[in-house]
Amino acid sequence: MSEEDAESDEHGTSGTFDEHGSRTDGERDDLETVVAAVRERIEPDTEERDRLRTIADRLIERAETAAIERCPDADVMQVGSTARNTWISGDRDIDIFVRFPPELDRETLERYGLEVGHKTLPEGHEEYAEHPYVKGTVEGFDVDVVPCFRLESATEIRSAVDRTPFHTSYLQARLDDELTADVRLAKQFLKGIGAYGSDLRTRGFGGYLTELLVVEYGGFRGLLEAAAEWQPPVELDPEDHGQETFDDPLVVIDPTDPERNVAAVCAAENVARLQHYARRFLEDPRVGVFESDDPGSLDETALRAHLERRGTTPVAVRFQAPDLVEDQLYPQLRKSLEGITTGLDDRGFDVFRATTFAADAAVILAELAVADRPAVERHDGPPIHVRSHADGFYEAYADDPDAYGPFIDGDRYVTERPREFTTAHGFLESDRLFDVGLGAHVETALEDEYEVLVGDEIAALCEAFGRELARYFEPRP
Repeated sequence: MSEEDAESDEHGTSGTFDEHGSRTDGERDDLETVVAAVRERIEPDTEERDRLRTIADRLIERAETAAIERCPDADVMQVGSTARNTWISGDRDIDIFVRFPPELDRETLERYGLEVGHKTLPEGHEEYAEHPYVKGTVEGFDVDVVPCFRLESATEIRSAVDRTPFHTSYLQARLDDELTADVRLAKQFLKGIGAYGSDLRTRGFGGYLTELLVVEYGGFRGLLEAAAEWQPPVELDPEDHGQETFDDPLVVIDPTDPERNVAAVCAAENVARLQHYARRFLEDPRVGVFESDDPGSLDETALRAHLERRGTTPVAVRFQAPDLVEDQLYPQLRKSLEGITTGLDDRGFDVFRATTFAADAAVILAELAVADRPAVERHDGPPIHVRSHADGFYEAYADDPDAYGPFIDGDRYVTERPREFTTAHGFLESDRLFDVGLGAHVETALEDEYEVLVGDEIAALCEAFGRELARYFEPRP
């Protein structure tokens, strides 16, 4: 019995489960029983809470002292899930915001912010979002010390971090103990299905969004019941003050900023993923859905078996990953993926499915239904009765020794001309690859060096990207 099943058994949810966590013994778990078991597992205990509080208070005191030395009107507040008591046992994040008066210029705020950060975290290092901040580790906790402006309203923000204190205050006023416990459930559920995180790699449900949804629907179960029936685009406006129109599958107007969609980063596939698992869980409550389903790693033998079974031709462009944080890297990879797949489709290679992933190296992988094309391609001209265009088309090809035609097919001129690329490999290794829409840093990396892998040559990716290949060739919702 796995550790997960042992815990289920301990809390009265024993049984036999298949690889997806569904019951195979003919029994059904009661939803309340499953929820109680998960709550007990994810709720921080008294010792964990006290330890976090002790460390957070010590760091806040350091930050306050350093901030007031530089600006008497500065103050400090803890934000995020640990401030709102919505953190899950085992989480190790403490977010400290140092608020400076709006009269301070941005350059001074950044300088003071870094000085306060280093005083608070002497072993910390600087990172950069919209402006620099200090990050470090204290007794196993990941700590961020972030400067921002202390404003009267979130509509006055000068950078995205200025909103965060408003988010904390808004939710602290609305979360009671029951809703707080349900927020933890919702976060763990989203983690289990792979849809939690507002980073641009995941493009899922961030912590603030999850908490707003739980409040909006009155709890974890209410959220699942609502999501199971969503008909995107879904629009929610908790404060009924929205001023903008958004073209997103899920729109949740920020209660503190009427011009912002909190769910803007949430991809359609993650909205659909929540709907899928909400329906399954309500029909068949199970503990397993709250745990991430690791697909394992695909080895070369298994990969070749998939390729033989599918009869498609994969092509991969492998190159050194640009030195960017993930929130900058993945949008560029996705833009490059779109450009390359469009280039392949436009040349008749029929992309079946495609993906991109990165570590030290980056890969753009496209699976082709057609990998080889004839040496000629058909080019239809205008109808002959449209004289000016028809004459121009005819004259352009009449003396081309490499083209067949022009000839008449139906009511129009047609020519069959040499195809520029008869293989996807040829296109991907040519300079024409740089004519498609590539991310700027990806384009630079490709100009330096890249490698094209075709067919079972992609087995060379298994060592570094076995898990990513398993997710691709053994897909689940």
